[in-house]
Amino acid sequence: MALPRITSPHATGSNRTRRIMQQVLVATLPGLLTLTWLYGFAPLINLLLASATALGLEAAVLHLRQRPVGFFLNDCSALVTAMLLALALPPQSPWWLTLTACGFAILFGKHVYGGLGQNPFNPAMVGYVVALVSFPVEMTAWPVPHVVGLTEGIQHIFGIASLPDGWSQATALDALKTNRSLTMDELRVQNPAFGHLGSRGAEWVNLAFLAGGLFMLRRRLFGWHAPAGMLGALFVMSLLFWNGSDSDSNGSPLFHLLSGATMLGAFFIVTDPVSGATSNQGRLIFGIGVGILVYVIRTWGGYPDGVAFAVLLMNLAAPTIDYFSRPRTYGHRKAERSFKVGG
Repeated sequence: MALPRITSPHATGSNRTRRIMQQVLVATLPGLLTLTWLYGFAPLINLLLASATALGLEAAVLHLRQRPVGFFLNDCSALVTAMLLALALPPQSPWWLTLTACGFAILFGKHVYGGLGQNPFNPAMVGYVVALVSFPVEMTAWPVPHVVGLTEGIQHIFGIASLPDGWSQATALDALKTNRSLTMDELRVQNPAFGHLGSRGAEWVNLAFLAGGLFMLRRRLFGWHAPAGMLGALFVMSLLFWNGSDSDSNGSPLFHLLSGATMLGAFFIVTDPVSGATSNQGRLIFGIGVGILVYVIRTWGGYPDGVAFAVLLMNLAAPTIDYFSRPRTYGHRKAERSFKVGG
């Protein structure tokens, strides 16, 4: 009996792109549910708008490029980009802001380079930065938790009516950056944006993303190197430049770990296998660079949260990191030594 011919590669595994992306989507659910608990159904509306935009543009571009639309849509990568943007954008974002961010993410963050696996930058962060630079007012004002109802949120998202004064606020990171006279204790008492340890509401969201990240680590979707590098570097930087509770305080290490998009960035952004470094040592260096840049931008830069900018800057450095950190091919050192001895 003739055996069937088997061509390479001979190794198979269950972690196909679609399966990995589906597990990433599952890992985002704690954060999505926490945002929904804090801000009502607005994050879900953002997600629906982002998903429809991402899938629609993905299908249109694939059709124009004469690629099999169903095959590539089936990998769920566009849905992951939409989910990450919906989670990162402020709740009650205007509909056109969500569409703009998603459009740039899919078109200029992904397909302009050839599609999935060829993009040098994280697509979700490309869309987020475009929205942040173009519409800073809408991107830095978040609603007060447990205040905005479903009707008011829908009206604001679709431009029917604006939120009443006092229903939106600057984030704790923005308030800390612009503070000149109040101590940290006074800020926590007088500014509703501050919670017990980090930003009010955001501290719970960060803990939810931490839970999702630990789930992915347990499923071995990525290694610990990039998240540990980012969180460790951010912790060390905030500890070194922490001025206690004085008026010129830059915030405690726990404040920085539980504010902004820290945990979302650490477990869902810097772990991107396409736009990040490839070796374990490289991923650790990549994460450390992101953590340092996040603190530098938050403390001395022009934007309150620097996760997106830090990731894109380190995306530029990823090829260089790979060049100096990629392991040598087996036998390379021995061959090089033999050549030197013989020569």
